[in-house]
Amino acid sequence: MQHHKPDARPETRPGPHPEGTPAPPAGCPMAAPAPAAPTPALFSWQFAADPYPAYAWLREHAPVHRTRLPSGVEAWLVTRYVDARQALADARLSKNPVHHSENAHGKGKTGIPGERGANLMTHLLNIDPPDHTRLRRLVSKAFTPRRVAAFAPRIQELTDQLIDAMIEKQHGAERGSADLIHEFAFPLPIYAICDLLGVPPEDQDDFRDWAGMMIRHGGGPRGGVARSVKKMRAYLAELIHRKRAALQDGAPGDDLISGLIRASDHGEHLTENEAAAMCFVLLFAGFETTVNLIGNGTYALLRHPAQRELLQKSIAAGDEELLATAVEELLRYDGPVELATWRYATRELTLGGQRIAEGDPVLVVLAAADRDPARFDEPDVLDLTRRDNPHLGYGHGIHYCLGAPLARLEGQTALATLLTRLPDLRLAAEPEDLRWRGGLIMRGLRTLPVEFTPESAPDSSRPGS
Repeated sequence: MQHHKPDARPETRPGPHPEGTPAPPAGCPMAAPAPAAPTPALFSWQFAADPYPAYAWLREHAPVHRTRLPSGVEAWLVTRYVDARQALADARLSKNPVHHSENAHGKGKTGIPGERGANLMTHLLNIDPPDHTRLRRLVSKAFTPRRVAAFAPRIQELTDQLIDAMIEKQHGAERGSADLIHEFAFPLPIYAICDLLGVPPEDQDDFRDWAGMMIRHGGGPRGGVARSVKKMRAYLAELIHRKRAALQDGAPGDDLISGLIRASDHGEHLTENEAAAMCFVLLFAGFETTVNLIGNGTYALLRHPAQRELLQKSIAAGDEELLATAVEELLRYDGPVELATWRYATRELTLGGQRIAEGDPVLVVLAAADRDPARFDEPDVLDLTRRDNPHLGYGHGIHYCLGAPLARLEGQTALATLLTRLPDLRLAAEPEDLRWRGGLIMRGLRTLPVEFTPESAPDSSRPGS
């Protein structure tokens, strides 16, 4: 997950291939014809606020587009749905950074900041089969439908506790206010994933602080995030040792970390580095996607009152079917992951009519593919009743997001409870004044100021009460 400046998505730096002229890979005789008009500016603040017009231009004029990223790394952006779906499942595009033909400037500028230095590279986002198959099989046991369903009451409890805290801090004020990102969307998945991993309650606030550093400073110097990653790595190593000792003493150990240790001790050949890296990526990748699902989804509903009212009435009537399709549409319309994580060509290949050289990085633009009019009717319209919706919000192929069932549960629970307990929830800022977090992979708001009437949220209105 690439990160850049705090407070801004950096402007595209000048390079040998100016925006507007898609360049062929080094040594490639096949050059793409220059588009009729200059390529829109990418990775500016204006782009971050609404990247969809630029993506529409790329889909039409340069669907597989080579560009220099703000970090200085050159990569191909894939924007059409059909090409994106192909790339996500193409075995010739490796997840392992060892295949990146990076120069000195690009070295270490892909992936999660700090993961190399903290020896956390051997996780699902960075490996291919057969190691990927082995590790995914182990972790997938934590995300079975039965396991996720059993976790639902805890998600509801966390959701209600956070809304209670938002209401209680008003001290009888006629109008309540909150930052929905930092007071709700951010802590909910942090505490949920900590519970799933088996992080003791007394240590969970440390995880919240480390994760907060990643979100607050993810756009800044990679060193700031890397320090938090190293602290997290040291803690995970200690926790794994404590869990192993507890298991040897007969503790039940029904959490994910204990399950990984138990599998390793029974011949699955899971190293300590692999176990630590797996826990790290589940936290890192799992919490931020859900923060953005809740944040972006709530923001979209607040800006589309007719759709929000339709969903509120459906929830009040006990119709869970619309809630499920609504979350899928919110994932498509303005999803939490803008670009899929890095891929590298293991040999020369052709994608969308462009020749990709061996070693070239490829970034699939999920946000662009999910608004492709060649696949979705009226793709720029938010339609919570949309049925034909095979969006790519959680990927496709063998790297499809392992935690998607849990993220969906958290998203459905969070939105349903917000709309039920805070029925008059409204924006407390102009849309043009909201800022989006810097970073290449994720898409999410820095803050989401909201207002509500505390008296309109009695405990008796809670779902299931």
